[in-house]
Amino acid sequence: MIPWLDPSTPFPPIGTALGQPDGLLAAGADLSPSRLVDAYRHGIFPWYSEGQPILWWSPNPRMVLYVDEFRISHSLAKRVRRRDFDVRVDTAFDRIIEACAEVPRGQGGGTWITGAMIDAYRRLHRLGYAHSVEAWRGDELAGGLYGLAVGRMFFGESMFARQTDASKVALAALVALLRQRDVPLVDCQQETRHLASLGARPIPRERFARHLDELIHCTAAPEGWQTGPISDIG
Repeated sequence: MIPWLDPSTPFPPIGTALGQPDGLLAAGADLSPSRLVDAYRHGIFPWYSEGQPILWWSPNPRMVLYVDEFRISHSLAKRVRRRDFDVRVDTAFDRIIEACAEVPRGQGGGTWITGAMIDAYRRLHRLGYAHSVEAWRGDELAGGLYGLAVGRMFFGESMFARQTDASKVALAALVALLRQRDVPLVDCQQETRHLASLGARPIPRERFARHLDELIHCTAAPEGWQTGPISDIG
C-alpha cells in the first residue's frame, strides 16, 4: 500500500517507495508549483495516465547524466559543427511540451503528459523553473526537450524529434548551457537505451539523494537563463 496525500500532506521518505512497481511512492495531492518544486527537490516526480490519480515516483536506481560524461558521436558532432539546426531556448515552450505529449509511449501508445500536466508545467515555465531547448530548421520546429531547473540541477522531462538527431542536438545544447551555469547533473528519471547511448547511467537512489543535498540549497527559480538562440553548443 502507498499513502494517499492531501494537498497539505508532505511526501513520505523516498526510501519507503515500493520495489514493484519500482519507485511508486504515493498518490494524490496536486500539481501546484510549490508541490512540484518540493517533489523534485526530494527526488520525486509525477507520472500517471489520464483517468488515474496523480502518482508520485522515486525509482531505484535512478538514471542520470553527469554533464562531463555526455557522449557525442562523430555524426552528431558533425551536425553540431555544420549548424544543421538553429537551437533556441524558451522561445516555444508550449509547442515543445505539446509535441512531447503527442509522442506515443509504451505498448498502449498513450501519453503520461496529460492536460493537467501540461497546464502545471506551463505555470512552472512562467515562474522561471521549466525550460525548453528547441532545434529549428527554418520556421519548422524539428525537435527539442523540456525540463526543470532547481538549484544546480536540471530535471529532464521529455524530448521529441521530427527530424533525425534534432532532439540529440537540443540535448547537446542543453549540456553546453549547463556547463556554462556550473550545473553538473541532469536527472533522466528512468533508464533507456537511447539515454545510455548518450552517456547517461543508473546510480543508486541513495547516491542520487546525496546529489540533491549537495546541489539544491535554494528552491527559488535559477536566474539568468538565456532566452533565444544558442550559438556555442560544441
